[in-house]
Amino acid sequence: MKKPKPVGDLNLREARAEHEKLGADISEHDKRYYQDDAPVVSDAEYDRLRRRYEALEQAFPELSTPDSLTRKVGAKPSEKFKKVRHKVPMLSLGNAFAEEEVGEFVARVIRFLGLQKPPDFIAEPKIDGLSCSLRYEGGTLVQAATRGDGYEGEDVTANIRTIKEVPQKLKGAHTPDVLEVRGEVYMTHADFAALNERQRAAGKPILANPRNGAAGALRQLDPKITAERPLHFFAYSWGDVSMPLPAKTQSGMLDFFRRCGLPTNELTKVCRSVDDMLAQYRAIEAERSSLGYDIDGVVYKVDAVDLQDRLGFVSRTPRWAVAHKFPAEQATTVLRGIEIQVGRTGALTPVARLDPINVGGVVVSNATLHNEDEIARKDVRIGDTVRIQRAGDVIPQILEVLKEKRPRGAKPYEFPQVCPVCGSAAVRETDEKGNEDVVRRCTGSLICPAQAVERLKHFCSRNALDIEGLGDKQIEAFFSEGLIRTAADIFALATRDAKAATKLTEREGYGETSVRNLFASIEARRHPPLNRFIYALGIRHIGETNARRLARHFGTFDALRKTTMKAAADFEARAELDSIGGLGPAAIKAVVDFFAEPHNEQALDALLKEVTPEPMEAVETSSPVAGKTIVFTGSLEKMTREEIKAQAERLGAKVSGSVSSKTDLIVAGPGAGSKLNKARELGIEIIDEMAWLKRIGAG
Repeated sequence: MKKPKPVGDLNLREARAEHEKLGADISEHDKRYYQDDAPVVSDAEYDRLRRRYEALEQAFPELSTPDSLTRKVGAKPSEKFKKVRHKVPMLSLGNAFAEEEVGEFVARVIRFLGLQKPPDFIAEPKIDGLSCSLRYEGGTLVQAATRGDGYEGEDVTANIRTIKEVPQKLKGAHTPDVLEVRGEVYMTHADFAALNERQRAAGKPILANPRNGAAGALRQLDPKITAERPLHFFAYSWGDVSMPLPAKTQSGMLDFFRRCGLPTNELTKVCRSVDDMLAQYRAIEAERSSLGYDIDGVVYKVDAVDLQDRLGFVSRTPRWAVAHKFPAEQATTVLRGIEIQVGRTGALTPVARLDPINVGGVVVSNATLHNEDEIARKDVRIGDTVRIQRAGDVIPQILEVLKEKRPRGAKPYEFPQVCPVCGSAAVRETDEKGNEDVVRRCTGSLICPAQAVERLKHFCSRNALDIEGLGDKQIEAFFSEGLIRTAADIFALATRDAKAATKLTEREGYGETSVRNLFASIEARRHPPLNRFIYALGIRHIGETNARRLARHFGTFDALRKTTMKAAADFEARAELDSIGGLGPAAIKAVVDFFAEPHNEQALDALLKEVTPEPMEAVETSSPVAGKTIVFTGSLEKMTREEIKAQAERLGAKVSGSVSSKTDLIVAGPGAGSKLNKARELGIEIIDEMAWLKRIGAG
């Protein structure tokens, strides 16, 4: 390659031509690096091109225009983040707020595993940042993703590459072919203060806290903005790994991460007892103010990886870990009003409007009041001075009323007996035992605009169908303008009304690109996972956990719908619903009532013309019991009942509490009674515990 002239020997015309060519080459390399993850030049060669480009601008200042690459970082931003499906779910942690709860957590672990004494645990600071996974293949970083809903996150690879502490290539020659490292992205106090100073100088909004700063930086579409907001990373766990783990303990894996060049937290410690765990909690809490970054508690994890595997998960949290949160911060302020919000199920929820107050670094102006009984119990009145806290450092709530500061003439709050939105009666339902519900609900479900809007918000929310571009404000506006009234309308938006796109582009802030991105987001959600689709329907008592239970059991939406529609009159169908582990009577009744309602049936038919839910993925499709319905009865000798049920579910089996014609297998121990007799009558296969272990390859 011909050696270029020294910069000092060039004239302006020659310099401009070389500057333009270098700019085009560097932009292409940036695209390959940040967007395509496929660089074609070495770092040294890239740096050489950059230095030459900068030298030309120093020698010829007129080349340094606002479009210069010296004022940019990375490639042109993507118009939208790609979705990343986590091969191993990134689930959240359960919380403990008192020392007694930590003891209870350890006791549950001992009981579940049938141990005589506590296993070792590790204690580590709970970083107040944004969870992220880093996928390395052949030791090279190929993808980074946010947690998202735990099952699907956003591709933030280009932004993660701007974090200096995250290695692009792992150290060592014996790393797995595939290693997914999980950790927390955070911002230090110093970097946060500097960022807010820049925001203030530029006349931009001030960020509330470092976590918001980190989350906002990581989710920037343009990596150059991320690079301007210095981020940091701590590795603390793993997901998908292509070979046996390099260590048998959590602490050993952290040592392995450090050898690979990944940053880990130095305050992590192995603990031998509950007393050790609490002592480390107090030690970390004492250092909290001097760490230079935010933490909101301490995480305890069972150290032995094989015990973690045996413990498994319950709902969306691991049985082998818990977060011991620091006490919530409190403050006092004045309650100026009580607003009643109407939710998607018609629930009337009171919200306190407060004089804004800073609590733990966050300005709070609203707080939950839960329900009318809570208002009466605490005797909350408008004008009262109240003490509030952010429970778990998240949800503001009113702790107490400072009655000595109550203004003269303040009257007890009268909870409305009618819906503030549609005027329908608002009642407190009673169950079959005559117990009154704590929540008052609007009875006008089919005519109440608030319920319709809230159902649409829920349908589009992150943990439901996650339709980008349809946030709360957009849905409210689209509903009021008649663009969207039902879930089916969302998917017909681009084709139903030829004027829809024109109407949208006429809205403030909605240009052609925004409309195009919205329609693309809608189109991308025509084949949602079954569990998310069930959850999105907004059936009362069917949250994410129950939605997954239904999806796992039935596999397809058609199977779920057919069974529940027969359940009101068909004993077998009702028995099948009753057999689903963890699904209580209230949830079963809600599902049956939902599918029996003619209005819902019509709405579902319209929606299913637009959307096709994907069958639920099995937890473990290669196991010999995947998809089978199994009943465990009698006493067990090798494992506890909880452990063997969790084991079966991890292998893709459906664990039922009752025997029916749909039961595939009975695992019977000593003392098995009526279930065993019924299984014999129905001709169902019966095996003992040892045969079970042999069948699944564990005996």
